[in-house]
Amino acid sequence: MNPQTAAVLLAAGSGTRVGSTINKVLLPLDGIPILARSVRTVLEVGGVHRIVLVVRPEDGQAVRDAVAPHLGAHDLWVVEGGAHRHDSEWQAMRTLAADIEDGELDVVAMHDAARPLAPAALWREVIDTAEEHGAAIPVVRSPRLSHRDGTLAPAGLVGVQTPQAFRARDLLDAHRRAAAEGFVATDTAACLAHYSAITVRGVESTAANLKVTFPEDVALASSLLSRSR
Repeated sequence: MNPQTAAVLLAAGSGTRVGSTINKVLLPLDGIPILARSVRTVLEVGGVHRIVLVVRPEDGQAVRDAVAPHLGAHDLWVVEGGAHRHDSEWQAMRTLAADIEDGELDVVAMHDAARPLAPAALWREVIDTAEEHGAAIPVVRSPRLSHRDGTLAPAGLVGVQTPQAFRARDLLDAHRRAAAEGFVATDTAACLAHYSAITVRGVESTAANLKVTFPEDVALASSLLSRSR
């Protein structure tokens, strides 16, 4: 049986670096808003019990309008994000806290809504791995890098992506402790790792799970989408 899961889509950023006057997740990708593509994928994943969109206050209605045609009979929660990614994650966890404490959710998966090409199979693997081991993140093997002084960086470095998935109670506890202490993590896995002894497992991913950050990323994502068809 698939674990009962909450999928949190983080969309509280802006379109500054991508050269847009609107939130980049509202930009069209082959005719469908980037955010809506992430939502459509989540709806394919068995066991997703809650979908939470974390957005800027000024984007709330635009986000609702963008995803509404793609929801079918499903619903979702829209939550206002914070100044930083960590703050936005905490807002989502506060929203989900009652369901987690009541045992309605086994796993929480956090995803950058600006990664519209993350496949349902990747979601499935990180969620199942998190249920079994406590935490899972997608990783991509990186080429051997060098420092400015010419020395080589350690071998085996990987790039980290989303969706990142975690046992719900452990993640809620970590975020509560972080809020109490004023700790701000760079991503969800860093928050959990700071407050628990759980080993975060890596799940193999590919560079095709790109994050739309710069103008050329939209064209690249469109090209990758066409190839996948």
